[in-house]
This record gives sequence, structure tokens and C-alpha cells, in this order.
Amino acid sequence: MALINDFMSLIYPRHCEACSTNLLKHEQFICNLCQINLPKSNYHHQLNHELSFVFAGRIPFENALSFYVFEKSGRVQKLLYAIKYQNQKELAQFIGNLYAKDLIENNSLKTVDIILPIPLHAKKLKQRGYNQSEWFAKGIAQQLNISLNAIALQKINATNTQTNKKKFERWQNVEGVFKLQTPEVLKNKHILIVDDVITTGATIEAAWQALKNIEGIRVSILSIAFATKS
Repeated sequence: MALINDFMSLIYPRHCEACSTNLLKHEQFICNLCQINLPKSNYHHQLNHELSFVFAGRIPFENALSFYVFEKSGRVQKLLYAIKYQNQKELAQFIGNLYAKDLIENNSLKTVDIILPIPLHAKKLKQRGYNQSEWFAKGIAQQLNISLNAIALQKINATNTQTNKKKFERWQNVEGVFKLQTPEVLKNKHILIVDDVITTGATIEAAWQALKNIEGIRVSILSIAFATKS
């Protein structure tokens, strides 16, 4: 089997989704060099940071974390493109596993009870075939041993892409699009809302509007990447 795998690697070499170089036998999805050098936010080592300022006064969050800092035309953008548009859902799960290993060492989310991925509308889910945020959340859940609930929060209205929209337009685009299917399972729980990319925070805030009246709810936020203003 090893010889067959080596032979297939010669014919169809696997490449790093961030830099496109050929992967070594022991590497998966992202080469070791990119794993070291991709722009990590390291927000789990800071009390106050740019992402926390985005949600300050909007959501009573306990933690606001993101693995990478998004750079236009950079390697993180390549990863996100592969995840969303090239059927690379396992890449999202792999990144979730990577990030969770950092979070285990820091204990940032040790009180979280349930992970809620931001859902896709049924039409978009059927078109894409998977929810990239859910697959990222799977990687987090596996490593942190936290329950994942992909049905409690539902997206009831289809929305246009948030790309190139200004802050207020992003909020208008997602206002009132989420509803709860089973709010009782979230009562008195610490919820981790997981998304792929955070820019203005409009999507997360819209999700919070659907969650905020649940008795005893506590919320933390986590994403693959955060598009900073700097």
C-alpha cells in the first residue's frame, strides 16, 4: 500500500493549499513551513485586541477569537477559497484541529458547553454540498471534546454575499435571517458561535439576536480568520 501511495504521489503530487508547493509524505493540506508562517492572530494570548473591539457594546461575549489574520490576496485567502469553492471541507476540519491544539494549551474555552456553527441557507447548502463553518467547528469539537449542534440555529432567509458590502449594508443583509429550532437545549449554556471569516461582525451579531433571549445563555465567538482594518 505504501508503494502504491508513493507511486500515486509521483503522478498526482499533493500540494499545500496555502503556497502550492508539493507536500512531503508526512504533511497534510498545509506544509509545515506555512503552518509556522501563516499570520496567526494569537488573540487567545491577549485580553484586549482588535476582534474584541469589533463586538464590544454589541454582544456580551466572554471570548472573541480567530485563528488567522486575513490578508487580501494572501495565503489565508487561498485557504478560505479552497474551503468554500473547491470542495475542501476536510481542510476546514484540519484547520479546526490545528487551532484547537493551540486553545487546549491556553484553556481559553474550557467552560464552553456547545458549539454552534453559523448555518447556511438550505438553498446554498444544497448548492455547495456542505457548510464550511460546520466542518471547521468539527475540528474544534473533536480536539476540545465539546458537543457540536448544527441544527439549533437555522438560516431562514437567503442572503447575498457579504463581499464588497459596507458595514451597514452587511447588517441589513443579515438582519433577521436566523431563527432557533430547539432553544431549550441552549438554556443556561455557554455557546461558542463559529464562523469562517469575520469582517464587520454583522453575521455573528445577527446570530446573537436570535440567541439573546435564551435564559442563562453565555456566548463566545470563534472564526478561521478575521479581516482586520489595518
